[in-house]
Amino acid sequence: MENSNLDNYEVLSLEAENVQVMQLDALERANIDSQVATAKRYPRDIRRCIDNSIVLATMDMPTAQSCSYALPRGGKPITGPSVHLAKIIVSNWGNMRTEAKVVQITDKEVVSRGTCWDLETNVASAFEVRRRIVDKEGKRFSDDMVTVTGNAANAIAYRNAVFAVVPKAITERIYNASQKLITGDLSDSDKLLKKRTSVLNDFKNNYGITEEEVIKFCGKQTVNQIKSDEIALLLGIIQSLKDGDTTVDELRAKNNHKKSAEDRKADLKKKQGEDNKQTDLGLK
Repeated sequence: MENSNLDNYEVLSLEAENVQVMQLDALERANIDSQVATAKRYPRDIRRCIDNSIVLATMDMPTAQSCSYALPRGGKPITGPSVHLAKIIVSNWGNMRTEAKVVQITDKEVVSRGTCWDLETNVASAFEVRRRIVDKEGKRFSDDMVTVTGNAANAIAYRNAVFAVVPKAITERIYNASQKLITGDLSDSDKLLKKRTSVLNDFKNNYGITEEEVIKFCGKQTVNQIKSDEIALLLGIIQSLKDGDTTVDELRAKNNHKKSAEDRKADLKKKQGEDNKQTDLGLK
């Protein structure tokens, strides 16, 4: 008899939980339907969205610099609009639902998922980003560093999801406006030298990265070859370091890998030259 009462209690508890879940689902669906209806009733003004986003992105130099990122990869840097620009666009684009959160933490990785849904056009996108939480010796990061890494993964996932939904033509127009402000007026050698020195000092003082390493990031041989395009690239790398898209160790690892490949190529070319010389002398 007691077992029968216990079974009935478990059944009633399960039914109550199911009813609660159904009520929450219904409430969420009603909330979404309300937002979609509002988006259809008050459609966005694309021209105003662009103009307002450009105003915010070019409000001052720090804001403009935060709108881009750059990551050296295989000798060709990857550059593009940052998560900060994504947030500026979302705030002005309107009629959107966005989210980024850590969905899993394993022994070696943290997994983040970013989602973006345009309620007006019914276009949605979701991206997952994985970031390692162990160092090169396989030692797990501290709890604080795991949190920091998770936040960086959230930012990347959010950025990718937003830019998969917002039309590229819109993003590029705002991004280019911020890039134009970043370099500023570098029309003469004095202004270029001043800006270049400032960027080099930023790398050295804040990240311990030498001038020689910075030159390698640009794929150049001397500091005088760093012009306006390279300065924009370096500012993007600095922003990536600030946002956690990359680290000093990762930058150096990529740079050293590239250097090693160049050294192997030079050694091979040198050996081939010596072999040809020996052949000409009749030593082979």
